[in-house]
Amino acid sequence: MNELELIQGLKSGDEASFKYLVDTYQDRIFNTAIGIVQNAEDAEDVAQEVFIQVYRSIHSFKGESKLSTWMYRIATTRALDLLRSRKSKKRFGFMQRLFGDDNEPMHELPDFNHAGVALDRKEYAAKLFKAITQLPENQKTAFTLHKLEELSYQEISEVMETTVPAVESLMHRAKQNLRKILANETD
Repeated sequence: MNELELIQGLKSGDEASFKYLVDTYQDRIFNTAIGIVQNAEDAEDVAQEVFIQVYRSIHSFKGESKLSTWMYRIATTRALDLLRSRKSKKRFGFMQRLFGDDNEPMHELPDFNHAGVALDRKEYAAKLFKAITQLPENQKTAFTLHKLEELSYQEISEVMETTVPAVESLMHRAKQNLRKILANETD
């Protein structure tokens, strides 16, 4: 099923089209969400909200971008909204539970579905995920979409509704900030 057929099927309320959409995009949307919220349960909630929003608002989709770009935009917005809504609580409860108050690892890192996070690299992955939580929102979003979801800078610029040079700048600053954060972790 090509994208145009999928969109037409979704707009006509075709159940098979919606099932195809979920089957095709659920892992990517979940991984985008978990890259931002860093909690599997919250990422599942965000992913579910994304598919509900797509189902409810497919008629407003104008086709000015790819369907996947629109969905990534919804996922990042929902994930960031979730983080903002928890600001008054422990903002990154997952990392708090994982590392505790004294930054000593307390639990095993769950198996993320991200490529490159092999079992023997869990400790480094935990440090990296902890460092990512400290990035400003735009840098966190760009880094997650590029490094974890492997989107191109062009695709990220469409998701974030900005320019490619702005994405390049965000990625450069994110990498610099991550280097500083990780260097301070080892000091």
